[in-house]
Amino acid sequence: MEGDSLLEQDLAGLLAAVPAASCSYEEWVQVGMALAAEGLPCEEWDAWSAQDAARYHPGECARKWRSFRGAGEGRVNGGTLVQMAMERGYEPPRYQGEDAAVGWDVTEWELEPNAWRTTRPQPKPEPKPQHAVIDPTWLESEELREPEGGEWHPGEQLIRYLRALFDPEDVVGYVTEAFERDGRWTPSGKGCCSETAGAIIERVAKHGDDLASSIGQPNEQAGAWIRFNPLDGGGVRNDNVAEFRYALVESDEMAPGRQMAAMRALNLPIAAVVHSGNKSVHAIVRVDAGSYDEYRKRVDFLYQACRENGLKIDTQNKNPSRLSRMPGVMRAGRKQWMVAGAMGAESWKAWREWLDEQNDDLPEPETLADTWEDMPELAPPLIEGVLRQGHKMLLAGPSKAGKSFALIALTVAIAEGLPWFGWRCAQGPVMYVNLELDRASCLHRFRDVYAAMGARPDNLRNVAIWNLRGKSKPMDQLAPALIRRAARERPCAVIIDPIYKVITGDENSADQMAAFCNQFDKVADGLGCAVIYCHHHSKGAQGGKRSMDRASGSGVFARDPDALLDMLELHVSDELRQQLEARTVGSWCEGWMDANAGALGEWRGEVAEDDLATGGDKLMAACRSIVQARVPAWTKPFLDGVVEARRRAKAMTAWRVEGTLREFPRFEPVDLLFDYPMHAVDAAGLLADASPEGEELGRMDYRAQGRERKAKNDARKQEEKLAALREGMAACAEDGVDATVANVVERMPEVNGKQVTKATVQSWVKASANEWCTIISEGGKGNQPGVLRDPEMEDAMTGW
Repeated sequence: MEGDSLLEQDLAGLLAAVPAASCSYEEWVQVGMALAAEGLPCEEWDAWSAQDAARYHPGECARKWRSFRGAGEGRVNGGTLVQMAMERGYEPPRYQGEDAAVGWDVTEWELEPNAWRTTRPQPKPEPKPQHAVIDPTWLESEELREPEGGEWHPGEQLIRYLRALFDPEDVVGYVTEAFERDGRWTPSGKGCCSETAGAIIERVAKHGDDLASSIGQPNEQAGAWIRFNPLDGGGVRNDNVAEFRYALVESDEMAPGRQMAAMRALNLPIAAVVHSGNKSVHAIVRVDAGSYDEYRKRVDFLYQACRENGLKIDTQNKNPSRLSRMPGVMRAGRKQWMVAGAMGAESWKAWREWLDEQNDDLPEPETLADTWEDMPELAPPLIEGVLRQGHKMLLAGPSKAGKSFALIALTVAIAEGLPWFGWRCAQGPVMYVNLELDRASCLHRFRDVYAAMGARPDNLRNVAIWNLRGKSKPMDQLAPALIRRAARERPCAVIIDPIYKVITGDENSADQMAAFCNQFDKVADGLGCAVIYCHHHSKGAQGGKRSMDRASGSGVFARDPDALLDMLELHVSDELRQQLEARTVGSWCEGWMDANAGALGEWRGEVAEDDLATGGDKLMAACRSIVQARVPAWTKPFLDGVVEARRRAKAMTAWRVEGTLREFPRFEPVDLLFDYPMHAVDAAGLLADASPEGEELGRMDYRAQGRERKAKNDARKQEEKLAALREGMAACAEDGVDATVANVVERMPEVNGKQVTKATVQSWVKASANEWCTIISEGGKGNQPGVLRDPEMEDAMTGW
C-alpha cells in the first residue's frame, strides 16, 4: 500500500473510539472483517474484544477469523472502522510534518510528496437530523426516587407492570433463574412461557409480596427478567411472538434521570418504565406493528429518532422477544422498580403525527392585533398589475403557441427593464431554465428575440441560462440543485420552461400535483424570487372554457400559482387576414422609406393621406414609384421586402391572453399577434372582434366549414402557381430573354411535385383573367411570341 493509511497511523485511537462493549454482534463482526481486510493479525481483534469481559470467550475470535477470508472484499474494509469511530466522535490526528494539518477532504494529488495521505474512501458527512425536536444539552435531569421502607411492595410492582402491558388472556414469558459467567449474571434457559397475564396476576395477588410463592424465587444478585411482548405459548423466539406491540428503549451511556428527561421530552408512546437496578431505565414503547417486517421498520425508525435527539440507546435490544427487567425484585442490593406507567403519546400513530408536527417548519399562528398597526410591506410588483416579486406565475397555452418565445421575451424584458405584453417589468437578474431546446437553438433564440424587440443588449449579465435538455431530473430532485446554482446569481425571477419535462407523478392527480407544485414554493422561498413556468393546454377546443380550466391535468395547476396567464388562439378570417397583410406591408414600407429618407427625401408629402392611412397595395405602389424615380437600383430590394412582409403577414397567428390573478384586479384581455419570433400587442385593435378558434368553428355548420377549407386550399394552390410563374419570369429577366411562355416554363420550378407544361401555363393565364394574379399575356407582333407581363413587378424587372 503506497503511503500510510489512517488505519496504520492510528489503529489504537480508532479501536479506542469503538469500545467493544458498545458494539452489537454485527458491529463486532464488522470490526474483525475490517482488520482482516487490511491485513492485520487476528491478535489485534482478540485483544480489542477481550475488553468486553462479559461477552469475551477465548478462542471465539480465532474461529470467526477463519471465515473472513475474502468475505469482506469490496464490502467491509478499513474505511468501515474509520466511519464507526467517527460516528462515535473520533477525530483524525493532525499531520505533524511542517506544522501542517491535512483535512479529510484533501486528496492524494493535492499533497506534497512526503505528506501524510489517506488511502481509503472518506466517510460522507453526517446528514442533518430529520427528526431532531429536542436539544439534549438543555435537558434537566429528572430525580428518580427509589421506593423505600413501607413504599416497597414487590407484588404491586409486578401487577402494575402486567396490567400496563398485557391483556388477561395474553401469554407472558419471564425468567427468574440465572447463572454467573465471568462476573456477569445471565438468564438461565427460556424460563416460563405458557402462563397468561391474568393467571399470573391472580397468583401474585394471592401471595402478595411473596414473589417466590407466585413466580419462583428470583436470584437476588441477578434480579429477574420478563418479555414485554405477548407469546403464543410455544416458545420464546421471535417466531413465537403473538403480537408486536412494544419495543425496548434502553441506554447505558446516560444517567437514568437524563434518560427519563429525554424520553419525556421526545413524547415517546411509553407503556411502562422500569429501573434496571443498575445504571439504566427500560422504557417499553408502543410500536403497534401488524407484522414482524413492520416491527423492524418501526423499531429502526424509533431508534433513529432517539439517536437524532441525543438519546444514545443500546441497539442490541431490537428483537421483539427480548427480555427486559422485571419490576418488584432485588438485584445486587438494589431494587428493580416501576419508574412510571403510561406516558407520552397514546399510540405509535399519535407519536408519529406529533413528531411530524414538530418538524413541519411551519410558522406559528398570529392574531390581527399583533400586526394591525404595523402591517408588513407588500412585495413590489415584478410584472406591474400581474405578479409580485417572490410569487408564482403559470403561462398556459396550446402546443406551438410560442410560449417559449414569450418567456424568453419576458426574460429579456426583466433583464433590460422593458415592457412585456404591454406591462411594465421591474429590472433585475433572471435565471432561465431551458429543459426543451438544445443549447445552440436556445442561445440563438435569445439573440433573435433581442433583435425583434429592438432591445439593446446592455444588461446581458442579468440573463443566466441553465441548459438542461437531456439532463433534467424530476422537480423534487431538481429544486435543491436549482436553489444552489441560482443562489450565486441572486435572481429576482426563475423561469422554468416547460414543466412537463420535470413533472413528478400523475398530472391528473390532485394530491400528486399539489406535492409537485410545492417544489416551486421551495424554490421561491429558498431564493426569495418569483418562479414562472409554462404548461400546455388539454386536448380539444378551448374556446368554450374558462382560462383556469384550459391547462392540462389537475385543477391544481390553475389554483396553485398567484397569477395564471392563458394564451388562446384566435380565428383569423379572410377579411382579417387581408387587414393584417395591408397593415404589415404598409408598416414595412413606412419603415423602409424612413430608413432611406436620406436618399429618397421627404417622401410622405408625395403620398396621399388615404394611402398612408390604409397602407397595403396603394401605399406600396406609391412608394415603389418614388423609389424607381429616385434610386432605380433600389427597386428590387424594396419589392423583395414587400414580398417578405406579405409572407410574414400570412404566417402570423393571433392570440388572446386572459388572466386569473390572486394579488391584483382582473385585467382586460390582451390581444397579441405572433410575428416570429415575438408576440406583439395589437395596439390597432384589429383583433378586438376576433373569436377563439373553438367558438368560431362552433358557429359554423359543417358545410360552411368545408367551403372555407376549400377556399383556403384553392387560395394556397393559386399562390403556389403565382410564385412559380414569377420565379420563371424573374429567371428570364436575369438571363436577358423575353418572358415567353416557353422560356418561363423552361425556368419554372415544379408545382405540387410535377413539372409544369406550356399548355398548363397558358390555361392558367387565360383562366385567371386577373382573378388570382396580375399577370397578363400580350400577343406577339409578327413572328414574335406573346410575352407574360406582371404590372406589379414590371418596374422591378428593369432594375434586375
